[in-house]
Amino acid sequence: MHALVVTAHPSPRSLTAELARVAGSALKGSGSSVEVSDLYAMGWDPAVRLEDYRDVDGGAETVSARSRHAYGAGTLAPEILAEQDKLRRADLVVLVFPMWWHGMPAILKGWFDRVFVNGFAFGLQDDAGLPRKYGDGGLAGRRVLAVVAAGDRAESFEPRGLNGDLDELFFPFLHGIAWYTGMEPLRPHLVAGVDRPGWDRFDREVERLRERIAGLGAEEPVRYRALADGDYGRDRKLRVDVLPGERGVRIHERRVGEQELGEQGPAGHCVDDHRLAS
Repeated sequence: MHALVVTAHPSPRSLTAELARVAGSALKGSGSSVEVSDLYAMGWDPAVRLEDYRDVDGGAETVSARSRHAYGAGTLAPEILAEQDKLRRADLVVLVFPMWWHGMPAILKGWFDRVFVNGFAFGLQDDAGLPRKYGDGGLAGRRVLAVVAAGDRAESFEPRGLNGDLDELFFPFLHGIAWYTGMEPLRPHLVAGVDRPGWDRFDREVERLRERIAGLGAEEPVRYRALADGDYGRDRKLRVDVLPGERGVRIHERRVGEQELGEQGPAGHCVDDHRLAS
């Protein structure tokens, strides 16, 4: 297995940096090859700029269209092309970052913004002309693990916790980025309470992360519903007969015992609306 470790913290002496080193070491110890993108050390620019799409005369086109043209023409900025090559080689992507304002640091979000361009990570079609997204896409075949350091205690990220349930907090990443582009997301690995006075769990957290990495081969990813499963109607909403009356992001996870409907769906339901525009 080949892994890409992407880390985002300005200090090389930070807990985040150490967790990234532990993850890389554990992966190598399990026989994997590892590449690292330390975004701060690289001086990564998180801002999307028209200069990213060199020699592309897009006129009034959208950023998405410009990026697609540049990707097809091979004129993306060299640093973007280099990160895309790393992703092509990767079977596993490990993201290591601190939780800042209930999300990832801007530099990491900017890595997604600039690297996951139209034509590379999304905007693709299958042989039938149907869009490849939500369970398929340019990064299909890869898995992704987020290792997140948070200041507050672990209990505060549980379903009844003050900070909100961790899986729901990271739904935009797990479902909207990873699953959308075809990657299989694993449950986030939370290292909690790091800002609390007297926090002394460093050695235990290192051990826990090593154990998590060692067991990744047997770990089940989050079982989100794929667009092609037949669970969504023409309006891109979960069909009324699937988990009737339930709401919230959890309805997009397939429950234990549920049967996949397949692309044709049950009798009377049409799911060939995948041709709708994104």
